[in-house]
Amino acid sequence: MRFMKSLPTLAAVATGAVLASSALPIDAARAQQQTEQQSYVMKISTPTIRDIPNKWMEIFAAALEKDSGGRIKAQFYPASQLGSIPRQIEGTQFGSIQMEVVPPEFMVGLDPRFEVMAAPGLVDSQAHGQRVAADPAVLKLMLALGADKGLHGVGLFMAEQSVLVSRMPLRHLTDFKGKKVRIFASPFQSEAFGRLGVTPVAMTLGDVLPAIQQGAIDGAVTGIGPVANFHMVDAAKFATQTGQPAIFLIAEVNKKWFEALPKDLQEMLEKDAAAASLAVNPYAVEQVKEAENSFTSKGGELITLPAAEQAQMLKTIVSVGPDVSSKNAALAAAYKIVADAAARTRQAADH
Repeated sequence: MRFMKSLPTLAAVATGAVLASSALPIDAARAQQQTEQQSYVMKISTPTIRDIPNKWMEIFAAALEKDSGGRIKAQFYPASQLGSIPRQIEGTQFGSIQMEVVPPEFMVGLDPRFEVMAAPGLVDSQAHGQRVAADPAVLKLMLALGADKGLHGVGLFMAEQSVLVSRMPLRHLTDFKGKKVRIFASPFQSEAFGRLGVTPVAMTLGDVLPAIQQGAIDGAVTGIGPVANFHMVDAAKFATQTGQPAIFLIAEVNKKWFEALPKDLQEMLEKDAAAASLAVNPYAVEQVKEAENSFTSKGGELITLPAAEQAQMLKTIVSVGPDVSSKNAALAAAYKIVADAAARTRQAADH
């Protein structure tokens, strides 16, 4: 009888064990389904407004929201709304911002190799720069930087060649001497403009217009897009088209946030960022033209150096890349990768 009374108990235990074991994969499947259905907010920060980086952001976000079925929802923060460029970089590193789109040389404090795209004389046209940005060897190098600093690179593209916007006309190389000029945070730029007799001042974009208005600087190295869109013509009516250095943008996401995404979303994000980096190119060409027209229509003057002086400027600064990079083995190796790609893509166009 004792044995017979224990049978229901044993049966109940056995039934419970079966149910528990069968529940495990059901729970796991449910958790996986919930993860797949979870939505993610992606704050994207840029220092500019109505400009090439912002167009890249729009192209990328639209594609990603579509491909993910709305599981990733982008929020745009242009014109340094989330802080100056250094604060945007920190925010992306530590996760308060999910993506930043900034010139890579501003991250030189994280890794000196971030500045290689700013080497003077690297590219000689916007189209050439677009080919360099799409080069597989360059992408492999640049997108891997910052991995040990909380960043994951997903996109690289050429914006435009730079101009030197100024309060007074700079029509000749002799006019550069003694001027205080804002540059990007890059030893390549400080050395290059120092050789031209300029006093370089590293400064984030949001501080440029107030500094020009207050007379703290005489001018700034930037793109014609920010010159037009931030209405710098009100304080600086001249833009000398030096063309050097080229302005590239890199898209970085917070590494922990990226790695927490389901695998399919990670793949979508990388694919759409790469596609946007090519899709933005035609817009970039048109945007430069529109910005030039906007600047001149409001009283600004575009200045081109005499051909002989432009050639002299390039001769003076072209060795900055190898000279500066030679002091750091990792930077020298990175510079060689980018310089080789520039030569390769320049020759491709020539033929």
